[in-house]
Amino acid sequence: MPLFGTGIPMDASIDAITNNIQLALAPVFLLTAVATLINAVSARLARSVDRMRSIQSQLYSGEQTIPALLREHMLIELQEAKTRGRLCTSAIFFNVLSGVLISLTVLELFLFQTGAAHSVQTSYVIWTFVLGLVSFMTSLSIVLAEVIYAYHSAGWSAPQA
Repeated sequence: MPLFGTGIPMDASIDAITNNIQLALAPVFLLTAVATLINAVSARLARSVDRMRSIQSQLYSGEQTIPALLREHMLIELQEAKTRGRLCTSAIFFNVLSGVLISLTVLELFLFQTGAAHSVQTSYVIWTFVLGLVSFMTSLSIVLAEVIYAYHSAGWSAPQA
């Protein structure tokens, strides 16, 4: 039986269809992890931005009654929040890239297995999946660096106003 009027024969047995769906959907579980990490990092980024705005409003509200030592600490904390924001943004970038590459893998596998695209080479499937995993691991590494940086910059010894 031809597929989509292309004249390309397709194995329409239930076992073949089931196998094709399983093969194409297996990387989707990784997409769930990608989406969960994007959500978690976005929340960290939002907290960092909120902290930056809070510090900026205290520093630049027009009040000059902030002691010099506390003002210096707040400026350092402002820079740390900016660095954390950059780390979170980088992690989100690599995480989204990972999601795109893994989605391409799913699409390639589906098209390859159904016979709809004979031009899809096996090497494309391998490379998009491997690059998707590398992007995901890069994102995880950046998240770890941001968490460690956040712990070290938590302001454990902040001067009291």
